[in-house]
Amino acid sequence: MPIEGHTELLPPKPTINAAVEGMVDGAVASRLIADAGAIPGSIHGQKGKPHLLGKLDAYTNAAIFAPWLILVDMDRQFPCAPSAKAYWLARSSPKLCFRIVVQEIEAWLLADRVGLSKFLCVKTTSIPVNPESIADPKDALVNLARTSRSRHIRVDMVPRPQSGRVEGPAYASRLIEFIRDKWSPAEAATKSPSLNRAIKCLERLIQSFTMRGSS
Repeated sequence: MPIEGHTELLPPKPTINAAVEGMVDGAVASRLIADAGAIPGSIHGQKGKPHLLGKLDAYTNAAIFAPWLILVDMDRQFPCAPSAKAYWLARSSPKLCFRIVVQEIEAWLLADRVGLSKFLCVKTTSIPVNPESIADPKDALVNLARTSRSRHIRVDMVPRPQSGRVEGPAYASRLIEFIRDKWSPAEAATKSPSLNRAIKCLERLIQSFTMRGSS
């Protein structure tokens, strides 16, 4: 019960660092941390999956002293997320939220069907209902962009013929824009179990710091 004339001080928000595979994953991590009620800290990795996995021990050690979120795509390498986690993560830390993305980070974006349909200028019905069942979510997202009513979306996100690329020149920046301004993690979590588990993991991590700060 706050004393009259005094403002009750809320526990400070924890800062959570993250380690991810790429820039789009980094934008997702920052958005999830902020939406869960914490402060996004430094984003580490962003140099591909082998680099991220090679530094897992270092990130796990860092999570002994400060909270961390690590996101790794499963990429069809394992039959399920628990198998991937058991193989990649030799040990855990009390302040570590280590989550497997099923199958790729694009699946978490596809899971917000309404938000993505508006951003890409495509029909909501053209976006898969169960994004985690898609073998190649990135390819699915690029193919959706091909059908966009917006020429700018098509030019930015779809690879040019004979370019040898799997994505357009501004694919990452467009997705980062979507993540920052239009994506609803709460809505996406209703269609993506692995995203829902990541959000719950972050909420538990933040709650542990909030309870510690208020005690």
